[in-house]
Amino acid sequence: MALWRIRATVDDRPGYLSVLTASLALREVNILTVQVHTTEAGAVDDFLVDAPEELDEAELLAAVARGRGRNCWVARSEARGLADQPTRVLGLATRLVRDPEAAGEALRVLLGADEVSWRPAPAADRPGIGDTTMRLADPTGGTYLLRRAAPSFTPAEFARAQALVELAAAAVRRSAEQVTLVLSDGAELAVRVATADDVPAVGALHESCSAQSRQRRYLGGAGLPTPARLRRLVEPDRGLTLLATDVDAPGEPVVAMANLIAEGDEAEAALLVRDDWQRRGLGTALLRRLVRHAEQAGYVALVLHTQADNGPMLRALRRLGRPAPVDRDGPVLTVTVPLAVTAPSPS
Repeated sequence: MALWRIRATVDDRPGYLSVLTASLALREVNILTVQVHTTEAGAVDDFLVDAPEELDEAELLAAVARGRGRNCWVARSEARGLADQPTRVLGLATRLVRDPEAAGEALRVLLGADEVSWRPAPAADRPGIGDTTMRLADPTGGTYLLRRAAPSFTPAEFARAQALVELAAAAVRRSAEQVTLVLSDGAELAVRVATADDVPAVGALHESCSAQSRQRRYLGGAGLPTPARLRRLVEPDRGLTLLATDVDAPGEPVVAMANLIAEGDEAEAALLVRDDWQRRGLGTALLRRLVRHAEQAGYVALVLHTQADNGPMLRALRRLGRPAPVDRDGPVLTVTVPLAVTAPSPS
């Protein structure tokens, strides 16, 4: 006996699947597993079967056609195909928790893709599937592009792949910065990735900062951000936010925020440090962590907008030790820090 994978579209009508299975049974084909993918064209049934050794691809195609199956695809399979889909997905998820950078390889294994590539810029087209391609938005920035000659991708496969990518992004965010930061004066801070639960604490940070500090952060004004804007700052669509908390103070208040927001193949960075924590090296330490994350995510440059009289930010930039072109527009400077691109491996 030999293992085969068969995928065919079957009209979603009573009895039609049984006609297909009966046709296979007449050729002594034993169905081991079946998955059903719902599509607009009908139900796409994905079978793993055990067939007689003498049965070839043409005979399997003919058996499916006689069973009213359409758009049939068949291919030889291996013993590892006997593992059911939930078990395979859980195994890949476990791997991603341990190594988030393996997302490309996990996608290839999950979907049997011929090619998986990653690009730092968002896709020109919306995420979705074509007959031979799949585009996935990477929540940390960029786009995954998958190609598979056959069979065609299905909406169910797209949903599984997007969930896997989002899991990898969550693991990246969780592991990006979970450290204890010791400043030169001996003060200790916890640095971690922000979550939606941090919105009130980030709001309190803004309230505790001076109007000058808020103006330097936002350039356009010294007012307090709206709750909606705070939520976007804490959990940006593409990028991440780091928070520094004072572990020695009651309630461990947030004393600094560092934002990394993706824009194409570049990432914009910004800092807000509470006044009593400024000029102690905290801003520089957070900026260095943003640079490291941006490089790991594959961005080509880190862009910062700051006022020309913002001495603390300019000193932090100089301490990076990287040549950075500066453009001036009135009182606002735009500093572009080149990065060493280390994009996630697609395989």
